[in-house]
Amino acid sequence: MAGGNERSMKALKEVWKRAENSLCADCGKPDPDWASSTLGVFICLSCSGIHRNIPSISKVKSLKMDYWDDAQVQFLTKHGNAVTKAIYEAHIPIYYYQPTYNDCQVLREQWIRAKYERKEFTEPGKQLPYSDGVKEGILWKRGRDNGQFLPRKFLLSEREGCLKYFTKQDAKEPKINVKIDVINATFQPEKIGNPNGLQITYLKDNKTRNIFVYHESGKEVVDWFNAIRSVQFHYLKVAFPIASDNEIKNRLTRNFLKEGYMEKTGPKQREAFKKRWFTLDHRRLMYFKDPLDAFAKGEVFVGSGENGYSVQKGLPSGTQGNFSWHYGITIVTPDREYLFTCETETDQLEWVRAFTSVIDQAMTPQEYASKCLDAVSS
Repeated sequence: MAGGNERSMKALKEVWKRAENSLCADCGKPDPDWASSTLGVFICLSCSGIHRNIPSISKVKSLKMDYWDDAQVQFLTKHGNAVTKAIYEAHIPIYYYQPTYNDCQVLREQWIRAKYERKEFTEPGKQLPYSDGVKEGILWKRGRDNGQFLPRKFLLSEREGCLKYFTKQDAKEPKINVKIDVINATFQPEKIGNPNGLQITYLKDNKTRNIFVYHESGKEVVDWFNAIRSVQFHYLKVAFPIASDNEIKNRLTRNFLKEGYMEKTGPKQREAFKKRWFTLDHRRLMYFKDPLDAFAKGEVFVGSGENGYSVQKGLPSGTQGNFSWHYGITIVTPDREYLFTCETETDQLEWVRAFTSVIDQAMTPQEYASKCLDAVSS
């Protein structure tokens, strides 16, 4: 018996060492040390918790602490991440967002349930709830002025190329009608205070507007998210017919590069520094009085190094404005310097790293056009 167990453990370690099993099958986190004895995948601790919530589909065990019998080890050996992915991820739509370990719980849970429980990607051409070019339903939307979440009807239409929402169920005219190509959507559970919280951002008169929504059902809110991506993808395929699918995929919804509080001063650099919430959305650095404000109080365009933009740790000598945080950042642009302070050195380094990642990238023609529009409107 002991010898058999020793052989099983040796075989388990061998299949565990395969390159295909070095990343979590569901979120890509390195060095997974759990596995599903019924699906044959190697997964991380966090994803194993999601698998535990669908016990009729997946039975999970620790590769380090639990006992594995011969039959279970043989099953893992025959399967593994590559074989199982080939079955359950065979026909994922190009626009479908596949979350990583950095993404929020609702995205990762619905990705796992979509694969193994609902088997959404096992057959070609399967009708999916986010793939038919139109979606209508109720989302709870935060009021711009009172901060209350109230049910609102939303309508997404590929044919019209827009997203609308209505203040009343029977309203004939929408409160907003936003073109799909100026929309971004990103999950913000902590900021919104709801595990299914979704931030929808769009441009109006070249200024950023935020809408904060949620739905009680994790599946429903993730379906809305992927429906937006689906409509955007098909819209951009028509708008840019020679672009590859991957090029278009990279232009769909995106997470913000960095968010958090900093202090800022005005253009004369003698005013008191004021605490503001900042969001870096690629080349747009927006600042708000409150994280849940609908409109940004202002925006800073962050261009490329070859166009005269740079970021530096610290503030210029002789800076006169009163500030309570002492970890300074200076963004240099062709027009002026922008001064910020951070509460901690860690915040300072993270912001500098985020700004540097943007400044190191060459600007696209669209970004040049956006900068020109900003200059005209400011």
